[in-house]
Amino acid sequence: MFKLKIPSSEFIKYSDNYEYQTDDILNDLVISAKENEYLTKPEFLKICAWKTPRSKPLCASNSEELIKEITNIAFTTNSDQLRIEILTLLKGVSWSTASAILHFCHKDEYPILDFRALYTLGYEEVPKYNYAFWKDYTEYCRKLGNQFNLDLRSVDRALWQFSKEHQNK
Repeated sequence: MFKLKIPSSEFIKYSDNYEYQTDDILNDLVISAKENEYLTKPEFLKICAWKTPRSKPLCASNSEELIKEITNIAFTTNSDQLRIEILTLLKGVSWSTASAILHFCHKDEYPILDFRALYTLGYEEVPKYNYAFWKDYTEYCRKLGNQFNLDLRSVDRALWQFSKEHQNK
């Protein structure tokens, strides 16, 4: 299903060369979300804008209460499927944005679902997302983390950076 395009000997190099925006703007939000087990509306809007700025108007139309309730369920349930799928009930939250929310805010490690990462894993076109695909993608990324002794943030950076340097060239 997944076919890593990065030679094993270069994987860590791509992670180290990640050149996109810094994650530092999310540091306070990450700590707060993990402690409180939910996102406030300003935190939610910040992470959504980080992942997909064009979704801002739709994301802003969600109420504070709905954001808090849905993110609390996502961060506290034992069901992996419920974690990812419930986040997509929020307006403006696609599978990619939901994955970014889990990536930064859940106590467990989750990868960010992104067309760049998928390109690096052998997908020339973005597949239709569903839970089975998400589960396989998460497991594969976790295996990469174990293989290269990296956290999933570093794995995500390597996958993204390789695509940035090689896709459409």
